[in-house]
Amino acid sequence: MKIVVTGGLGFIGSHTVVELQNAGYEVVIIDDLSNASESVLDGIEAITTKKPTFVKLDLRDRNGVSEFFKKHTNITGAIHFAASKAVGESVNKPLEYYENNLSSLIYLLQELTAKEGANFIFSSSCTVYGQADELPITEEAPVKPAESPYGNTKQIGEEIIKDTANVCHNFNAIALRYFNPIGAHESCEIGELPLGVPQNLVPFITQTAAGLRKELAVFGNDYPTADGTCVRDYIHVVDLAKAHVMALTRLVNKKNISNYETFNLGTGKGSSVLEVIQTFEKVTGVDLAYKIVDRREGDVIAAYADTTKANDILGWKAELTLAEALDSAWNWEKKVRGL
Repeated sequence: MKIVVTGGLGFIGSHTVVELQNAGYEVVIIDDLSNASESVLDGIEAITTKKPTFVKLDLRDRNGVSEFFKKHTNITGAIHFAASKAVGESVNKPLEYYENNLSSLIYLLQELTAKEGANFIFSSSCTVYGQADELPITEEAPVKPAESPYGNTKQIGEEIIKDTANVCHNFNAIALRYFNPIGAHESCEIGELPLGVPQNLVPFITQTAAGLRKELAVFGNDYPTADGTCVRDYIHVVDLAKAHVMALTRLVNKKNISNYETFNLGTGKGSSVLEVIQTFEKVTGVDLAYKIVDRREGDVIAAYADTTKANDILGWKAELTLAEALDSAWNWEKKVRGL
């Protein structure tokens, strides 16, 4: 079965391509290389012994998307990762986020829904819950006003998919609401390699440890948490990737209860920013230089998942630990930097 993976050379996308190919799916990657390198294809091939088909395409190009589907007519489904994803950056560049994240989704859905029996997996986020009233967060938690334009694009994206599923009965979709993906493949052939200054905690930690950054900024230590820093649910990217394969297979095998479903993907455990720093130092033996700075606009206090639904219905469970994820991220960083 041929699956198109948009943003398939990115961090989560590339790990998912590996798991898809290991599960026997044929993969076609679409990526515009705005935050990824074509060399990732070599890493995927090194792990799986098969290089996926790659098409360079900006999904904001409506005609280009249409031409792609005219050429690739036997697509069974799509996993959609292609989106801008940094909370802080989205606050400063809202129009770029709305254009990129929503137009690409719409053009992709227009082509998919024209096919018979299309299956769609959406890369969503726990940011759809906003500042949650109760922890852990279940899929039934209210979707509150987003704390950032990025979070709002995920909320709107889910609404677009749900509305589409309501009227297109040959279309089946699952939105996977990630918590905080970190880590790298154990082979060190692929991992997180952001272009420019990292917008997420762990790559900033590893780059600081590698000497690329002078020090790590911790955004606020006056939150109502155990140590005053924000709490997140950090999930190993390989566990996350495997969940995408299980979700896709669920749709392919017609095991879905409705033609639009949502699942939280996390470990069910929250870790503070300082806990992540301390765990990294313990696992690697590297002391991190960091300083406390002002809070960052768009950050929620705490977010961690209730994973019951994903465990019981999807049959998926996170298996790798925070320490294992941080160790793999550091091994990847060392390989990239030649350390």
